[in-house]
This record gives sequence, C-alpha cells and structure tokens, in this order.
Amino acid sequence: MSGSSGSSGSPGPSAALPGDPPGGSRAALVWGVGVAVYFVAVIFRTSLGVAGLDAADRFDVNASALSTFSILQLLVYAGMQIPVGLMVDRLGTKKVLTLGVVLFTVGQLGFALSPSYGMALAARALLGCGDAMTFISVLRLGSRWFPARRGPLIGQVAALFGMAGNLVSTILISRMLHGLGWTATFAGSAAAGVLVLVLLLLFLKDHPEGHEPAPVSHAGGAFVRRQIAQSWREPGTRLGMWVHFTTQFPAMVFLLLWGMPFLVEAQGLSRETAGELLTLVVLSNMVVGLAYGQIVARHHAARTPLALGTVATTALLWAATLAYPGDRAPMWLLVTLCVVLGACGPASMIGFDFARPANPPERQGTASGIVNMGGFVASMTTLLAVGVLLDATGDDYRIAFSSVFVLQALGLTQILRLRGRTARRERERLVASRVEAVHVPV
Repeated sequence: MSGSSGSSGSPGPSAALPGDPPGGSRAALVWGVGVAVYFVAVIFRTSLGVAGLDAADRFDVNASALSTFSILQLLVYAGMQIPVGLMVDRLGTKKVLTLGVVLFTVGQLGFALSPSYGMALAARALLGCGDAMTFISVLRLGSRWFPARRGPLIGQVAALFGMAGNLVSTILISRMLHGLGWTATFAGSAAAGVLVLVLLLLFLKDHPEGHEPAPVSHAGGAFVRRQIAQSWREPGTRLGMWVHFTTQFPAMVFLLLWGMPFLVEAQGLSRETAGELLTLVVLSNMVVGLAYGQIVARHHAARTPLALGTVATTALLWAATLAYPGDRAPMWLLVTLCVVLGACGPASMIGFDFARPANPPERQGTASGIVNMGGFVASMTTLLAVGVLLDATGDDYRIAFSSVFVLQALGLTQILRLRGRTARRERERLVASRVEAVHVPV
C-alpha cells in the first residue's frame, strides 16, 4: 500500500484512497486464514521457550548449546527475510504461505522425533525457514485486501494473533510436555500445521477481484538488485528496520528461551509461577498491541514517541530488575517488568508503519523483509551473548542480561539519526501527492 494512514492531509476515517481494496467480510475471511497460518507458526516457533529445560535434559547440553537451538532458528529466519520479501512480491502470498506451512510442519514433526542434538538442530532450522515465510505474507495479504488507512491496526491485530500463539505455547504446550512427554507433545502439535494447510489451499486468495497488482518486470538478478536497492534507499525503510531491531528483542529473548531459566534459576520461582509471568508478557502484548494500533492509525506523528518511549521504559525496568539489591527481585518488580516487556512486540510493529508509506505496492514485501530482519538479528545476537556469558560467568544472569543494553544503545543511535530524514521524505511525498491531485483532470 502506498498511502500513509493518519498523516496530515490524509483521508478522513470514512474515506478510501483511490484504488484501495474495499475490505469487508470476504477480506476478513481470507486474511483470517493467513493469520491462522501465522498463529500456528508462532506456536511452533515459541514452543522451545517453555521446553528449554526439558531440551537441555533430553539432549544433555549446556547453556550455549541450548541457545544454539533458538539462534539457528532465528539465523535462518532473519537470513530468509529479504529472499521471502522478494518471493512474495514475485510469486504472491498463497504460494509462499503454502511452502512455509509445509516446511514449519515438517520441522516441528522432525523436532519431536529427533534422537540426537544434531538432528534436532536441523529440524529447528527447517522450522525457522518455514516460519520466515509467514508474517511478511500476512502483512502483504492485509495490504491487498484492506484500505491503506487500516494498515497500522491490521498489522497490530495480526501480531496480536501471533502473541495468542505464544500464549498457547506458555499454557498448553507447557502442560502437554509434563502430561504427555516430549514426542507426543511436539508430534501432536504438528497436526495444527496440516489443518491450516488445508484451510489455506481451500480459501486463501492473493487479492480481491478488480484489485490485481500492476504487472512488474521480474528480470532475474536485475530485478532482485533493484528491489533491494530501492527499498533500502528509502530512509523510512531503514528507520523501520532499526525501530524493529531496538524494540522487539528484549521480549523475544525472554519469551523464546531465557525467561523461564532466569525466573526459575536466578529468581527462585517455581516453573508454574514462571509460566504465569511469561503468560503475563503475552497478555500485556495483546492489550498494548490494540492500543498502539489505534493510536498510530489516528495519530501518525505518535510513531516515534511510542517507539522511543517503549525502549526507554524497557531499559529502565530491565536495569531495575538486574540491579535490585540482594539475590532476587521482588515479585512486584518482576510483574512490572513482564508488563513492560509486553509493549516490545507492538512497538516493533511501528517499524512497518515507517516502511509501508515509503514504498510502492510492488516493493512492500521486500521492504517488510528488511524491516522484519532487524528485530530477529538483534534477538539472535542477544540469545548468543546471554548463553556465552552464562557459561563464562557461572550462570550470572545479571552480567549475561546486561548485553541487552548494548544493542538498545546501538539501535537508539540509529533511530535518532534517521528520524529527521524520514520525516523530510514523508513531507516531500505528501507535497508531491497534493500537486499530483491538483493536476488530475476531472
């Protein structure tokens, strides 16, 4: 989508941009199928977060080796973002999502049946490859089926359903592990992938009738280089990537792997209480996501303050928890930390709201891939740093988790550097669109 919702001079709440898709119940159904695919992908992605201690016992590995599971998965995910964006722009949503479902379902089943650490690593890599194809596809699906002004809210709602998948992991997968065991839990969950594959093949369509994208020349390597270069040249794309980089990873690291060990081993909580705190992060994410989506859709200028405010608050609570006197932080502080971590995911979605108006429809997938790569590179780096530091310091979580501040400082510097350029570029596009509108013959 090429419009910028909520910006000055944009259409009012009831207006539609020229050529906008109509939305409606059919759009909700088709988009809902895509969201269901993303929902299952997140369940599979985050299932290791509640199984970290079980995985360490099953494969007899230390903290660094355990973190390799998530690092490899995220390495594949991050490395696939730009290729997937190009695939979505070229092949369409349905083909890419279909391939993604097959890969992450096979990966989840392989993880259930792996007899060794090496085979389990390969299964997580396959899962990460399939997972990488879901979110960008869902974002593009939303832009093809709903009016541009709904972009921020549609993106946040999609992320909300992803967090609901995380909620399934923290509640259902955790209980299944202790009731059914490793193999039955992961193999049984793979059936959800088969279900969404059937729904996808039956009901999903790339775009509504009458809103086919304009034909684009896909001339091999030249097309790829042009798509990437033109997307990267836009300061809004780069700003979006750094916003995603800086905001997403603290909660991702906490939920994906290290939250449970930190709460159990460093804070002395039971696994049940730790699971409840992880659930609190997810619930907070869902509530904040709806609020951020509404705010950005109505007040475009709120994007940067929301992103910077989330980074500052997260850093403050993280520092307060790690620096609290004594061996353990009080429960009220841990609860507050988890509530604040819940804002990280919604804040990362703001990155797409910088890239979306900066790129035309035929580059949306590529630009979204660049943005989405940011947070997962940061998460992967921090997962590795925490694992290495834990092994090097004898499981000192205060030192290990302090690595978060290094990446936050790097990302914050880039956000402050790029926000002025992005604002100027958006004003230039707004002026150009007004001039073009004045010269359009009636």
